[in-house]
Amino acid sequence: MDLFDYARKNTMKKESPLAARMRPITLEEVVGQKHIIGEDKLLYRAIKADKLSSIIFYGPPGTGKTTLAKVIAHTTSAEFRQINATVAGKKDMEEIIGHAKDTLGMYSKKTILFIDEIHRFNKGQQDYLLPFVEDGTIILIGATTENPYFEVNGALLSRSIIFELKSLEKEDILQIIRKAVYDMEKGMGAYGAIIDDEAAEFLADVSNGDARNALNAIEIGILTTDRDEDGKIHITIDVAQQCIQKRVVRYDKDGDNHYDTVSAFIKSMRGSDVDAAIYYLARMLYVGEEVTFIARRIIICAAEDVGLADPNALVVANAAAEAVHKIGMPEARIILAEAVAYVASAPKSNSAICAIDMALEAVNTSKTMPVPAHLQDAHYKGAAKLGHGLDYKYAHDYKNHYVKQQYLPEGMEDTTFYYPGEIGYEQRITKQLDKIKKEAEE
Repeated sequence: MDLFDYARKNTMKKESPLAARMRPITLEEVVGQKHIIGEDKLLYRAIKADKLSSIIFYGPPGTGKTTLAKVIAHTTSAEFRQINATVAGKKDMEEIIGHAKDTLGMYSKKTILFIDEIHRFNKGQQDYLLPFVEDGTIILIGATTENPYFEVNGALLSRSIIFELKSLEKEDILQIIRKAVYDMEKGMGAYGAIIDDEAAEFLADVSNGDARNALNAIEIGILTTDRDEDGKIHITIDVAQQCIQKRVVRYDKDGDNHYDTVSAFIKSMRGSDVDAAIYYLARMLYVGEEVTFIARRIIICAAEDVGLADPNALVVANAAAEAVHKIGMPEARIILAEAVAYVASAPKSNSAICAIDMALEAVNTSKTMPVPAHLQDAHYKGAAKLGHGLDYKYAHDYKNHYVKQQYLPEGMEDTTFYYPGEIGYEQRITKQLDKIKKEAEE
């Protein structure tokens, strides 16, 4: 390293963005992702022991993929090289592979190659790496925001361990925010700034699990806000709102606003007001409500309020929940909007709820009578000799696949729990049941 390189690195260390300066160097400094770097986890042990195999980090932006690679760089005794797949070409890889071969041959020292945004490499570029990963010339660390099972060569995947990083929790973001404001070494503590709890909570919410968003807002806020009479820079809720360019919507995820909005969302779908349901969906998405939480509410409404008036509502809602889990924001908003519109506009019935609640009440308050003998299982040892299953009528042997016989226990023969509604698919249910029962009596 010459004098100019040394000066450039020192300048970048001081002048680089806050998000870069705050990047952890050791595992102990990393916030969140305990499901993969907790002290008892494989990745933690591998990094500490400097015994890494090829790995791929997969997760949303700002969750620590590059951070973990940098931690490995500071921890490992291996040579560490980094490239970005958006700008690197085959020539860059050839130079790295050549150097890795020399390092391994002359010093018995391995090379770790970190490829950021590895999904941007085409098939040919990924194929080029394969033999060198396979023979141990390099240890590959790939980082991607895309599902690696779709975007990364299957042969590379089979030789790598995939670690999925999750969006950071609100408490994780709050911890990072406070360190950024008050830390004298890496953060902006020298500026003498103070952040209000309300502002910190707001930034933690709207950053949507991305630490980089919160740190960028903190840096802008401190650098552009005048000092108050007390000589301090105060990061208030208004300053935070301006820095992240997002309007404050009162929505405490643990308070009344949260429950009121969710309640209005459910009641709007139940009340078949599509516009209101979409509006409350938008409010929840705007403040960073978990898409999986919203999807669960839609599933509940489809089962509880639409029911058998439209059995497809539950299918649509469940499919939406599966899809948003795979896709994430911002595209998840489209999937959720479609499910909300379907459930809200569907015919409504709560007859299934009434049926199960009445049946549960009957079970709870009445004596448990034995299952009628002809319905009992006749297959286990000695059961047939006891009369179990005797005189059972197999429904498929009769017209309309229906035959009248006693199914409920003794004393409950005439009990009705399910009363189909009069709209939607339940009209067909009523007609079907009436038809087969009437023809069986004729």
